[in-house]
Amino acid sequence: MSDIPAPEAPFRPAGLLNRLVAAPRFQAFCAAVPGLRGLARREGAAIFDLMQGFVQSQMLMALVELRVLHMLADGPMSAEALAPRCDVPPERMQILLQAGAAMKLLRRKGPQFHLARRGAAFLAVPGLADMVRHHDVLYADLADPVAFLRGETQPGLAQFWPYVFGAQGALDPEQTARYSRLMAESQHLVAQEALAHLSLKGARRLMDVGGGTGVFLRAVRARYPSLELALFDLPDVVAQAALPADIARHGGSFRDDSLPHGADVISLVRVLYDHSDATVCALLAKVYAALPDGGRILIIEPMSGGARPDPRTDVYFSVYTLAMQTGQTRSAARITELLAEAGFAEISREQGDRRYVTCVLQARKPVASPKPDLSVNKS
Repeated sequence: MSDIPAPEAPFRPAGLLNRLVAAPRFQAFCAAVPGLRGLARREGAAIFDLMQGFVQSQMLMALVELRVLHMLADGPMSAEALAPRCDVPPERMQILLQAGAAMKLLRRKGPQFHLARRGAAFLAVPGLADMVRHHDVLYADLADPVAFLRGETQPGLAQFWPYVFGAQGALDPEQTARYSRLMAESQHLVAQEALAHLSLKGARRLMDVGGGTGVFLRAVRARYPSLELALFDLPDVVAQAALPADIARHGGSFRDDSLPHGADVISLVRVLYDHSDATVCALLAKVYAALPDGGRILIIEPMSGGARPDPRTDVYFSVYTLAMQTGQTRSAARITELLAEAGFAEISREQGDRRYVTCVLQARKPVASPKPDLSVNKS
């Protein structure tokens, strides 16, 4: 038998429009017609960007690890000047700087490279550089994406977040400090976005469950200074929370312990997407039990676009939570279903400006109808 492979059949995708777009003659026609030429070029560039995305992310990692953006924040420098400071040969540093300028993080003027507006904005986002550094774990997990999706690998990212698996006993202090710091630094933007689109007026006491070192509670205190606040998280995490003395601390695991009563608002900030449906359902039931009638629950986290896939949450966050092995980036519709199953009503979604930062759902525990008085009037 011949080793020469048989020629592939012509590519004919389903659907009339797809077949038309895939036809070489139609592509050549679009490239030649002024009104369609720009559209064809933009679509081609978008396809190429999809292909080169992993290179961009790795060059961003190099810029962060070498602190190039930080150094250029002090003023422009050339590749020759940066090379010895970064221990990178000048010709290779030039390639990195060119890539940074192409990504609009830097701006080139002659041989000098300046920090661009996008680069300055990058440095201004709390915790963003640390999150990029943390991606070395995710990159390794995705080295074989097919094996990853088939569940044939053991993702290292799952070991970075030990609390997700319900770690028992005292956690490694260094590990606890590392993930607490990463969560805290990335939580500032989430808190700002959430509080810009929901109101806590009329609330008496808010308890943040799984609140880490208390970033969300400090943001709430800044906006609502008279609101009573409480934190519930693992004992080792709560111990590291830098909070005012009047904010109550409750150490425990929502997997194993009931939640303290007394709060009329309970917030879950980036908690549900760390866990399986079974864990989420059990947690929502505990929240329901802890709230008084009319009490509110707040769900604050990135959410899938569901029937309308989101270009950020359905790529980055969905893959990230999959690598955690227990997590899942759910749509607002799916979370609404879980809230309703737990007994919550008046479920609403607050429209934010940056869905890639967070989304907000809130719901209420219904007020129980008064029981009829069945006593007999004997007078």
